[in-house]
Amino acid sequence: MSDVSTVPIETLAEDMFQLVTECAGKKNLKAGDLAKAMIAKHGEQACNKDDCKKAIRILIDSGRCVYGYFGGSFIQLPPKEGTTP
Repeated sequence: MSDVSTVPIETLAEDMFQLVTECAGKKNLKAGDLAKAMIAKHGEQACNKDDCKKAIRILIDSGRCVYGYFGGSFIQLPPKEGTTP
C-alpha cells in the first residue's frame, strides 16, 4: 500500500465539509453517502471507509458538522446561533 498515494485525512475532511455545505437544506447526507462520494472522487486506492470515518470524526469533534436524526442518522452543519426561521 506504500506505493499508492493516499489522500490525507484532513483533505478528506475538508472535501466532506464542502459537500455537506453544498447539500445543506437540500439533502441529508449519511456517513455512508460521504464515504461513497469521497471514494468516487479520489479512487478506492487513495482512500477507504476507515479513512472516511476518521475524516468524519474530525468534522464532528471540531464542531464543523453535527449528527442529526430524522428517520436515520445523517451529518449536517450545526445550527446557526441567534437566527430565527
